[in-house]
Amino acid sequence: MMIETVRRFISEELKPLEDEVEEKGYLDNSHANAVYKKSKELGLYGMNMPIELGGGGLTNLDRILCEEQFGHTTDILVRRAFGNVYEPLLHCKNDQVERWLKPSVEGKRTCAICITEPGAGSDAAGIKTNAKKNDKGWVLNGSKHFISDGEWSDFFLVSAKTSEKEISMFMVDKGLAGFTVGKNQKMMGLRGTPHLELFFDNVQLEEPALLGEVGQGFKLAMGALNVVRLAQVGARSVGKASHICEIMLSHANDRQQFNTRIGDFQMVQKMLADSVIEINAARWMVYQAAWMLDQGLDAREQIAMVKVHAAETLGRVADRAVQVFGGMGFCKELSIERYYRDARIYRIYDGTSEIHRGVIAKSALKKGASLFDIHR
Repeated sequence: MMIETVRRFISEELKPLEDEVEEKGYLDNSHANAVYKKSKELGLYGMNMPIELGGGGLTNLDRILCEEQFGHTTDILVRRAFGNVYEPLLHCKNDQVERWLKPSVEGKRTCAICITEPGAGSDAAGIKTNAKKNDKGWVLNGSKHFISDGEWSDFFLVSAKTSEKEISMFMVDKGLAGFTVGKNQKMMGLRGTPHLELFFDNVQLEEPALLGEVGQGFKLAMGALNVVRLAQVGARSVGKASHICEIMLSHANDRQQFNTRIGDFQMVQKMLADSVIEINAARWMVYQAAWMLDQGLDAREQIAMVKVHAAETLGRVADRAVQVFGGMGFCKELSIERYYRDARIYRIYDGTSEIHRGVIAKSALKKGASLFDIHR
């Protein structure tokens, strides 16, 4: 019932807005407010948050099943309809709960997570942004870029060095003195989702702006990214690849060449068969990693494998779809070329395929067969 509700909501409420977002490059506030309101009424907003905070209280596997459906539509529409509430906020305590956590779960406030810097992408520990303690709290200096949802957000989860060896995380409200929002860094794909530069010049933060404990920021950031990799990359890659494959199969059934449907040509059949096989393999990898998290097992290596395989599967399926559609697949009149552009970033953000392959190889050399046999 949950999956059917999410699928129907995407089909009826979000799909009709996709072409408008693609053409304009942004989502109108009126549409954003409308889809948020309808989603909230159905109990679909902030499903990854605990029930006692007003969220859906879903298990990891439940959430993954929903995230797979999210892959069937555009990124910005998912963010506005279903929320973008990051798990580190669950470390809020005392007054922080009412100020930042609860309003985020309720959709009254929106946040973005800020880790990436011009000199620190995959190397999340190599950041230069820093926070110095003073008698009023903390003074923040530095910059971030590629901050998804930066335009919509009214506060940010910012990782910053609090000593040479420690990274902490802070909740930084938009509008503070010295906090400047820079340009929107336009992308090849993901139309409608802003990716902003942020600059911090002696920004004075109150003591309650510290999230968790001093020095806990890297752990919070990596924990958040692990969930994002599994949900927003792994599950959504599977969902998006499935959606593309459905369109490709329909075309292969309908398109006639040489008085024969193209689905009867063996070279086309190979592309279809490879897509179906790879999507199903990626899907079960995602499900296994989510199940492991629900069992309290360490799934970091499995999530790294998911990140590589699901993202690259999506890229291959999108590429095959362009080939099967031929010239029309390269034409903006159809959605295939948009999916092709959007798919490319999945191999880069939240850790490149190369970084994750290095993690997997090192773990395999250390652990041997136990890395891929969870029953050992």
